[in-house]
Amino acid sequence: MGSIDAPLQPEALSALLARSGGGDRRAFAELYRMTSAKLFGVALRILRRRDWAEEILQESYLNVWNHASDYAASRSAPMTWMTSIVRNRSLDWLRRARCEDAREDYELLAGNLRDEAPDPLERLAQSATASALVRCLERLDEHQRQCIVLAFVHGLSHPELAQQMNQPLGTVKTWIRRALARLRTCLQGAGL
Repeated sequence: MGSIDAPLQPEALSALLARSGGGDRRAFAELYRMTSAKLFGVALRILRRRDWAEEILQESYLNVWNHASDYAASRSAPMTWMTSIVRNRSLDWLRRARCEDAREDYELLAGNLRDEAPDPLERLAQSATASALVRCLERLDEHQRQCIVLAFVHGLSHPELAQQMNQPLGTVKTWIRRALARLRTCLQGAGL
């Protein structure tokens, strides 16, 4: 029952998950001992980088610990449930990494193509209205500010924003709505 090559018994894993769901750390340690090699292999096959696979495995087991009480043997086998957690986290990681790579490529390209003449935003920033807007934007939290800039300066749609920021569409829409309300209040307070 401890060998990596031995088949994992669903009944034993289900019992360990149930005990883990009740806060039993020893059961969780045993569950980890029995399944970590196989789940690490899943992450490594998807990610192809050991450091990323180790990070995903840690995140996945944290997720298993936090949601062990939600596991239902009637819906899936324990290894299937845990493998899907690792697989989904790995795929999310890859999407995030690709998005960051694309952003770095864009910033490098944009930096190389920079025109020395002031762009429209720089010209706008020189006016009093722009100064007030900048002050109001600085009062927004980072996510709200990023949404406003990406939507109104770069022209991204709500679905594009959700994909770019790796957030649910509803969350992005809420950030934009709240940011616009805060900007409106702030600009009215500045007399604009």
